[in-house]
Amino acid sequence: MEARGDTTRISVGYVRRAHGIKGDVIVRPLTDHPGRYQAGASLQSDEDPPHHYTIRSSQPHNDGLLVRFQGIENREAAEALQGVTFTIGPEERRTLGEDEYWPDDLEGLVAIDRDGVHLGVVSGVILGEAQDRLVVATEDGREIEVPFVSELVGEIHPSMAHVVIDPPEGLF
Repeated sequence: MEARGDTTRISVGYVRRAHGIKGDVIVRPLTDHPGRYQAGASLQSDEDPPHHYTIRSSQPHNDGLLVRFQGIENREAAEALQGVTFTIGPEERRTLGEDEYWPDDLEGLVAIDRDGVHLGVVSGVILGEAQDRLVVATEDGREIEVPFVSELVGEIHPSMAHVVIDPPEGLF
């Protein structure tokens, strides 16, 4: 699932740190689209003004992806990229499969339980390494994180503007 940064650009990853002396960086991808970081792909940064970076090579690394960009030739240049976020335009998103949703499509949906009782409103989605979580804002001002797993979030109906949650006792 790709994370959304603002209303016009979508965050698809960020540079965690430099790696080695030849300009490689460790990137934490925020996307499940495998082609996003393949050699030859171009990404726009969130820098002001934005820069475009073309990937020379990419491979899995235990901290994310080990990426080398064209024009980044040494450690100093790689260190300057630390914290840079890469973005794409909404039109560059991949086509979703059945039962897949963009985080921003879930925000604003009313959360109800199986009996139709109002639990709150989905105010965000936290993308996690192990699992994602829906953030539900309750009427009393609390924010409850609900693991985004089928056992708890059983039904999603964007056309009806609600999501059905089967929370464990005491969560709400």
